Amino acid sequence: MAKVYLAGGCFWGLEKFMSGISGVTSTQVGYANGNAAHPTYEDVCNRNTGHAETVKVQYDPDILALPFLLNLFFDVIDPTSLNRQGGDRGTQYRSGIFYSEPLDIPIIEKSLADLQKRYDKPIAVLVEPLLNFYPAEDYHQKYLDKNPSGYCHIGRDKFEKAAGAIVNPADYSLPDLTSLQKVLSDSQYKVTQKGDTEPPFQNEFWNYYQSGIYVDITTGEPLFSSSDKFESGCGWPSFSKPIDPNVIREKIDTSQNTVRTEVKSRVGEAHLGHVFQDGPMKMGGQRYCINSAALRFVPKNQMEKEGYGYLINLVI
Repeated sequence: MAKVYLAGGCFWGLEKFMSGISGVTSTQVGYANGNAAHPTYEDVCNRNTGHAETVKVQYDPDILALPFLLNLFFDVIDPTSLNRQGGDRGTQYRSGIFYSEPLDIPIIEKSLADLQKRYDKPIAVLVEPLLNFYPAEDYHQKYLDKNPSGYCHIGRDKFEKAAGAIVNPADYSLPDLTSLQKVLSDSQYKVTQKGDTEPPFQNEFWNYYQSGIYVDITTGEPLFSSSDKFESGCGWPSFSKPIDPNVIREKIDTSQNTVRTEVKSRVGEAHLGHVFQDGPMKMGGQRYCINSAALRFVPKNQMEKEGYGYLINLVI
């Protein structure tokens, strides 16, 4: 098993999140990179020991790649916040990646460089060798399993997202704007980059029901499976859920004198459509109403060839 030590605010929530990721074999909370041996929680909080609340994450690298794990970590912290996550402030809540294997350094540095491209403010996640790690008291271990209603600065909906994480964003990238303009049609460009909406009943996939997956037209990141597609009568492709809950970004949209929830892709940040709560209850009750122009369809018999073989079991 490989291991990495991650700090990102209160370790109760981060441990719970990490423990739900497929490929993570064990987690342990503790105090890392401080200046005192065997500190207690009281020491760390009140005696300036310099430790960070940290989660030791052991994982199977044959199942879970480090870049994928780090991207999931970045999704549950504010990577631009210095010595603060949620309502917790102080150096014990600093964000950091503490490595014990020097070969991980270039992987970590590249992940942070890619992350910086998504933010205008500088990334405040420390990268340091692990100098020390002391396990926290027993009552801190698996705290949220023992206290389900306990404090957590991470949104609890993200625990479910951790369990459903199967698509590695590091496998996909967004071409520059000039390249996109060359490869996308006028409609595809206006929908994905300008937030336009194509006409209902006059688009490629509104009544298309072949077996396969639908991927982001701008990056190739897989978004939806044909198994979750249904006829809604709205004139656009409708899905009950994404392939992986992490591949979708949601944003409040107040245009057109109404309040809706816009849906964008994770890596490409392409406008896809909107999500509504009027889908079939037997499929979860959600309706992802998506523009065909934002999608490319990959037939089931071509998925292996195009690098999506790991998702075949999701397609009926």
